[in-house]
This record gives sequence, C-alpha cells and structure tokens, in this order.
Amino acid sequence: MNLSLRNKNLLGINSLGRIGKLLLWNQIHIRHFDGFVVNCGREVGTKLDDLIQTIEKDSNYGSIHKFLYGMVGKRAEIKILDSDKQILSIDGIPVKILRTARDPKDINWLNEGVKVVVDCSGGFLDPTLATEAGKPCLRGHLDSGAMKVIASAPFKIKGTARIPEDAKTMIYGINHLEYDPAKHHIISAASCTTTGLAHMIKPLMENEYTSKIVTASMSTIHASTNTQSILDSVPKAGATDLRKSRSVMNNIILSTTGATKALELVMPEVKRIGFMADSVRIPTNTVSLINLNATFYTDLDKLGEPLINRKLINEVYANAAKGAQKGLLVYSERQNVSSDLIGTLASITLEAHQTHTRTGFISFPPEALEKHGLRADKDLGMPVTHAKIFGWYDNELGSYVYSLSKLVNYIADNSI
Repeated sequence: MNLSLRNKNLLGINSLGRIGKLLLWNQIHIRHFDGFVVNCGREVGTKLDDLIQTIEKDSNYGSIHKFLYGMVGKRAEIKILDSDKQILSIDGIPVKILRTARDPKDINWLNEGVKVVVDCSGGFLDPTLATEAGKPCLRGHLDSGAMKVIASAPFKIKGTARIPEDAKTMIYGINHLEYDPAKHHIISAASCTTTGLAHMIKPLMENEYTSKIVTASMSTIHASTNTQSILDSVPKAGATDLRKSRSVMNNIILSTTGATKALELVMPEVKRIGFMADSVRIPTNTVSLINLNATFYTDLDKLGEPLINRKLINEVYANAAKGAQKGLLVYSERQNVSSDLIGTLASITLEAHQTHTRTGFISFPPEALEKHGLRADKDLGMPVTHAKIFGWYDNELGSYVYSLSKLVNYIADNSI
C-alpha cells in the first residue's frame, strides 16, 4: 500500500504524545481521512510492535478497542502492512510511521503527500519564527511541503512580536468560520481550558440580559499534565514558579493559565470585561472543572426582582445546548463527579445543578458622583447579579481532542 499517492486524503500528525495519540484514535473512529502519516521523530522501543502497544493502550482511557467498540464490542485489528516502510493498518486504515526527523522542515510532508499537519509536540508554538533562523520551528512544516499546520496548543511568542497575518487562533464552534484558506496557513487550536471557557462564555455574550457582564473571573480545577513533576525536583535555572517542580501526586498546586489572553483572540468582545483567570492543579488523571464567576448589570422587574437569576442562566445554557452549540456544549442537571465525564464528547458540560446567583446593589454616593461631574441628592444604587457557573471538560480526549478534530476536518475540507 502506497501512502504517497496524491489521490489519498492524508492527515499528518507530528508527535505521538498525549494529544497526538488520542487525535489518531479519534480520527480513526470518525474516518474523515483515508490514512495518516505520524512523525515520531525518534525510535520507539526496540521493534515496531513496541510502537503498536503505545498506540493501542492508554492509562486514562483503556485501549483503542474499548474506545472504538466499547467494553463488549469487537477488537480493532492492528497489523503491520510493511515493516520496511513502517506502514501499519489500524482498524483498516493505513498509518505510516516516520522516525528520523525532529525538525519540522526535515520531515518532507510533500514527499508523503500530506497537505494538513497537526503539530502535537508542544515544542513549536511561535508562528513568528522562520526556518532561516536555524532553529526548528512551526513554520518548518510549511517549508517541508504542508499547506496548513495546526498547533494543538496556544501560540507562544517571545518578545514584542505580533502574530503574523497568516497565523490565527481558532476554536471550533466559536470562530472557525473566520478561517480564510487563502490567508491562514498556521493555526493554533488554543488549549483545552480556553476551548471549554469559550463555550461557556459564548451563550452569555449572545443573550440580551447576560451579555451585560461587568467583570468576570475563572478558576480551572485542572487534572495533572506531563509538564508537572511526578516527585519533587530541583527547579530549573531562572524558574520563577517553584511550585511547578513539586510533586503532582501529593499536592494541590496553585498555578497560572493563559486562557483569558487566548480567549480574547477568538472572542474579541470579551476585551471590555475585566477578566481574570488562574489554575489549580490537582492529582487526578483527566477531567477538569471551570469555575466561572461573573457579575452582570441586571434590570429589575415590576416587583423589584432581578431579571438575571439562576433560572435564566440555566435556560441560556439549555437553549445553547439544543441550538447553535449542539454537540459542543452539553447541559446537565445531574450531580456529577469528575470521573463521570471521562470520555464525554463535548467541549464543555454545564453542571446546571451547581449554578448559583445573588443580586445586590453597587452604591454610588453623591461625593463620588461629583468627582465625575454628576450630581445627586442621595446615594444611587446599580443592581448587579453575581453568578457562579460550573463546567466540566475532559481536558484530553473527550473535550479538547474532540474539538480539535472538528477544527482539523473543517480546515482540511476548506483548504484542498
């Protein structure tokens, strides 16, 4: 079987880490592409079967057989088609393995017949770098023959350089329709947290009442990742956050997140909101939780009751789950725990049972108003409603890879 035939619709995947492997699983399931070319960039184990075992098994999600066919279903057939050319067949779909090139410009996607590449390495995230600089970079995929490259992580740009015109951050269901195949060649699929947060913010921003957000903050209670230390280690030179070198197995670890900055790239309208975000890492293997706190300006009805309340907010999400965000946002009134959401295919699952609101008044005394050229005989009060809204997301397979796959398919279908 020749995977280099030009009439094949192939997807390239660079790196077979957490996201790379699960993306391959998901794509084999939905069968959008005729085959795959996976660049490992190095040898794996001592024989090809060692790589097969790596693809086949997963500590968080079980086996690919369970993923494709369930606990009592059949097994997916995985076999070697050509050991010399490193070509496998996984559930009837050809997968070619590349092992030599670590620098994207040396992979030679053109020779493999690959036009769309997903870089899951996490090591090449600066779209401003060019291959002429001598260091491996994201743009190297284009230089090696790919038409489009999608990074499975947020862009990271050093210094004051701006995002180039041919690069854009996109989240499926949020701003993917802004994709211009003639213009956009390097795409960031943001992060798992930004994806979940965007799908929580979108329904609020599109409702006439809840769009009046005064300020907001978010904490993600986040499962552990490979960037953390298994046991305590000595911080690297120049490290400013010493907590990152502490054991992920034994601690709750306060951390940071760039979710709000990335959110502004896909939803510019949130720039007017005073938005803050942080992350709390916990020792679980997958599924994370967004705790969204939002304060709204609210009108009062004839009885003096606020128009924004728990019932309205839950209705906003329930309608979104049945409408524009169907299949991406799930509305749940059940009392869930994190393990219930493992493998759930949704960008975010709204925990409606836990939605809470309280309404109060922001007081503006006459002396404060006078400083701004306004006059009043007595204190003026503005009604505001504060809400706590919770959303679950399986930060690996169920939420992020699911959304990433949809974006990859859309870009592929609208590029070639």
